Amino acid sequence: MSERYDIAIVGGGMVGATLACALEGTGLRVALIEVAPPPPFSPGQSHDLRVSAVSIASVSILNTVGAWAGVVSRRCCPFRRMRVWEDRGDVLFSSEDIHEEVLGYIVENRVLQLALIDRLPALSGVDFLCPAKTRKIDYGSQGSRIELEDGRVIEARLLVAADGGQSQARQAAGMGVSSWDYEHHALVLTVETAYPQQDITWQRFTPHGPQAFLPLDGRNASLVWYEAPERVKWLLSLPDEALLGELGREFPAELGEIKGIVSRGFFPLRRQHALRYYKEGAVLVGDAAHMIHPLAGQGVNIGLLDAAALAEVLAKAKRAGRDIGSSAVLREYEGMRRNSNLLMMTAMDFFYRAFGNANVPLRFVRNLGLGLAERITPAKKLVMRYAMGLDGRLPKLARGEGLGG
Repeated sequence: MSERYDIAIVGGGMVGATLACALEGTGLRVALIEVAPPPPFSPGQSHDLRVSAVSIASVSILNTVGAWAGVVSRRCCPFRRMRVWEDRGDVLFSSEDIHEEVLGYIVENRVLQLALIDRLPALSGVDFLCPAKTRKIDYGSQGSRIELEDGRVIEARLLVAADGGQSQARQAAGMGVSSWDYEHHALVLTVETAYPQQDITWQRFTPHGPQAFLPLDGRNASLVWYEAPERVKWLLSLPDEALLGELGREFPAELGEIKGIVSRGFFPLRRQHALRYYKEGAVLVGDAAHMIHPLAGQGVNIGLLDAAALAEVLAKAKRAGRDIGSSAVLREYEGMRRNSNLLMMTAMDFFYRAFGNANVPLRFVRNLGLGLAERITPAKKLVMRYAMGLDGRLPKLARGEGLGG
């Protein structure tokens, strides 16, 4: 026996769950399939290692689908300033410059996923299948069949791959990617700082790799240290006291005193982009479509924009009586997102390559460029508004609009 749906979303993480929430009220029947639920949240818990810088556009999406209140009721940290510097070049972005209250929020990925999952029981058009491990996916251009480990079978006109960079759904649909590994790994630390609550996030470029500071609530913070894989491995092997000493030597004075290390981990860095975002009966969103360097924290934001754009296209197709799995419909989604994502990925690659080069003349040019960016106010404002999702071609949900009509 099998159960039929219009859409099967494989992957109930931040992007897949956002898409499911966004499709409520469209008249489409949706199955959201997730391997396991995230651990429950408690205010007394330590902060998770994996956090995201959520843009204003992403907040609009989450608010419109009813999930942002669930984030705020748990915990998040607004940031109002962002500083980027290397040697003498220095640029400071402030929300006051564009008359906004904040630039964005630092949110734990688990908190965001839980806030979205909270919404699912109230959605009449969505079945949340969790825990549900996928045994096999048989892709078909006119419909796909998904076998779960517990024996359930799901059939759907449209297969949505939202299951990450190593997407099983994407592979089942035979959709290829181009990819390469960056030469750095990211060492991630949750720390307790001597400073009280901060509202600034910063990125410093060094000859060995970037360093980043992300404020969390209270005296907590997330540090990201990009280094060669062998050095990251060595740093992870150090006891807390020795690692604190390395932080004191390598990180700038702006970090202040680190009182303690709460948790540590690392992840490799890969750049990956699908050769196309759709084929008849299947479509990609989030990391299944693209993996971006985390320099500016845009990974989750472009993933949520994917979800918002796809929901908009599918809702429009449903109202018009069109086939939601057709190439003609899915091509509209790719047109909204692929070039925009590629532009962001290319920009991150440019910063990574340009600022990772120790060539002295190039360092001079970089510092000059940062200095000019600080002084050219219109350019600063343009960059800020684009990064925050206040300008550019945005889906309806990112503008705070519903999908009806």
